Amino acid sequence: MTNNNLLQVIELKKYFFKRKKAFKALDNISFSIEKDQTLGLVGESGCGKTTLAKTILRLLDKTSGEILFDNKNIFSYSKDELKNFRKNAQIIFQDPYSSLNPRMTIEEIISEPFKIHKTCPSSQHKTKVIELLKLVGLDQSIINRFPHEFSGGQRQRIGIARALALNPRFIICDEPVSALDVSIQAQIINLLKSLQERLNLTYLFISHDLAIVKYISNKVAVMYQGQIVESAKTEKLFSSPFHPYTKLLISSAPSFDPTHEKKKKILSIKNKINNPNGCPFSSRCINCFDKCLQTKPTLKKIDTNHFASCHLLDYL
Repeated sequence: MTNNNLLQVIELKKYFFKRKKAFKALDNISFSIEKDQTLGLVGESGCGKTTLAKTILRLLDKTSGEILFDNKNIFSYSKDELKNFRKNAQIIFQDPYSSLNPRMTIEEIISEPFKIHKTCPSSQHKTKVIELLKLVGLDQSIINRFPHEFSGGQRQRIGIARALALNPRFIICDEPVSALDVSIQAQIINLLKSLQERLNLTYLFISHDLAIVKYISNKVAVMYQGQIVESAKTEKLFSSPFHPYTKLLISSAPSFDPTHEKKKKILSIKNKINNPNGCPFSSRCINCFDKCLQTKPTLKKIDTNHFASCHLLDYL
């Protein structure tokens, strides 16, 4: 691990057991995020993105593996160390409508972290709440209002203010704009980028929207059925994708350029059939051959900072 990495996930596994059968929500996940950088995480619904986020924050326990934050395994933290980690690692939730307590005022919502972690005296809470509201582009006059009085974009700004309350170093953005109108999405994404530059924040940005991920991320990791199948720097991944699933995602993303949309070739895909032994994408891949059905591939290096989990690499 380089000194510039804030977070490193090493061979992380998270299994859920039912009737002695294991569902592999996360299966041997490994990646790292450098300080002040953004890693975009993409993949279809159910691939394990949110489970990964919850495990990183220790809202879920691991089955095996390690998560290093500032070079120390978070699963070895003492009670006091875990409480300090909670201050340094925060989350912005997907749905601004359900992530704010409807019975609390905006002042109570944003100041709650101050009370839990006792970071400042109660006499300073209101002043700090006003500063946070200003930071995310909201007026201090809303301080005594309730969440139902705001639009979706305003609520998400309130959620961002709450996430920033304890001056965190690392924030997980769990599809923070998917529930918002397109015009509001752009405002929130630009706000997140400006906050990152101003506060030296590190992001794990989870999204279905490839255009947003391309805009905000320095590196991108692609997940499929609990595994990372490809990771690279953003420009490299979008210009030279290798894994068939990555190519499929990029080819199916809509374009605002009508000329490009007419010329674009949508890749075909086979029906999904579960294959527990081989490559998880083998039943849907048009390039599948015998080895794909028998052996599960591992991440291999294609180029500098570019990795893919595909048996086709053996034939380059």
